[in-house]
Amino acid sequence: MHHDFWHQRWQEGRIGFHQARVTPLLERHWDATGAPAGSQVFVPLAGKTLDMAWLAARGHRVLGVELSGLAIDQFFEEHGLVPERRKSRFGTHYSAGSIELLCGDVFGLDAAALAGCGAVFDRAALIALPAELRGRYLGELYALLPAGCRGLMITLEYPPDEMEGPPFPVVETEVRAGLEREWRVQVLERREISEAERESRFAEEGVTALSTVAYALQRRQASGS
Repeated sequence: MHHDFWHQRWQEGRIGFHQARVTPLLERHWDATGAPAGSQVFVPLAGKTLDMAWLAARGHRVLGVELSGLAIDQFFEEHGLVPERRKSRFGTHYSAGSIELLCGDVFGLDAAALAGCGAVFDRAALIALPAELRGRYLGELYALLPAGCRGLMITLEYPPDEMEGPPFPVVETEVRAGLEREWRVQVLERREISEAERESRFAEEGVTALSTVAYALQRRQASGS
């Protein structure tokens, strides 16, 4: 997706992907990832998700990366925080307490930018990307995270011909193909979302089956280990 697409969504307030509560699968499964206490958690395509505040309240440091400065401003304003700002080659960094949000392109990061991240939480990043970018995202971005990094990834599965994303459907075989060379991948939960629970768009598009899947991830210490 082009950057302008996401900037326009935020400017127009078309942010149906933003949840008004903490992700239930995060609350239910974060401990199962074994993410070290106090570790820094990388949150790609962060938006203004409440999940970052939840992770910070659990004692983690948070590094979120988001294209939209508007989303970042809204996050800090809604949490009553006044961030300090600094610039780097990656973009503008906004920091308050244990939360740092980087306004920049996630594909512009390098290993040095993520070297301090002992964990990753991916709820709305992978499924926000079309197929031609997902392979690059899994193959390049996740390769930047350090050995031993642990995380939680949440995806959606639905018949791909029934709706034009985002969010896009991402099946287990795609997750494993993109990550298993360097990551251990474990399905923690696969749950069908009933028609009554689905967001209106899925109903409007006539999606006949919808499931959410939570994966525990662990970066291998060395290739093949």
